[in-house]
Amino acid sequence: MNEKEKLPKSRAKGTLSLDAAPARQTATSAREAWRVFGIMAEFVEATERLAEVRPAVSIFGSARIARDSSNYQLTEKIARLLSDAGFSVVSGGGPGVMEAANKGAFEGKSMSIGLNIQLPHEQKANHYQDISQTFRHFFARKYMFVKVAAAYVVMPGGFGTLDELLEALTLIQTGKTPRIPLILVGTEFWAGLIDWFRARLVAENMINPEDVDLLQVIDEPEAVVAAIFDHYEARGFGPLPEEHELLLNL
Repeated sequence: MNEKEKLPKSRAKGTLSLDAAPARQTATSAREAWRVFGIMAEFVEATERLAEVRPAVSIFGSARIARDSSNYQLTEKIARLLSDAGFSVVSGGGPGVMEAANKGAFEGKSMSIGLNIQLPHEQKANHYQDISQTFRHFFARKYMFVKVAAAYVVMPGGFGTLDELLEALTLIQTGKTPRIPLILVGTEFWAGLIDWFRARLVAENMINPEDVDLLQVIDEPEAVVAAIFDHYEARGFGPLPEEHELLLNL
């Protein structure tokens, strides 16, 4: 018997106690199982609260822009126009672009909705929300953005904004959700990304050339609203039966 084998399994220095491992694994599994119920509760509560929110436009962008910035003011104007045109406006519920979107909608004729996320920093719910729903999990929150949206309006932003944009692009490209308008606001800001899509992704056959056409780049607030109306002109804003089925199986 070697020296290692002489040591009690639960006392071997620098190793996890094998005697304790099954109990620890059981406790961890129990916590994970209960966490599933928490995730389910988020989906159920949010689905019930937003069931009548139609039609709606989800607006994304940086949490870090100041209230006196041009992007804040532009977002607020777009949201106000959408709200007065009959669209509920959905944002991430926090500061920056999210606050501007909620503020514009709150001062308009339609609902202002914030899908807030619990974060250790940055995220604090703004005060311009008719409905405020808080999530612990990003994936549940992203699901609700997609589920209720008749269109996406994407302002300049960081990783979170890109995450929401690419999520929507992927779902539409793969046929998991209906095609909706994906509108990028800010030609100068988004030009490099669009050019990269064409120069790298299309050129190297990572995506089809027509996939880039899923995106529209528009700078004028009135043109943003017009583009959404143009998309739905011949069919109405509600999901078609086959689109409803897609959303049920998202």
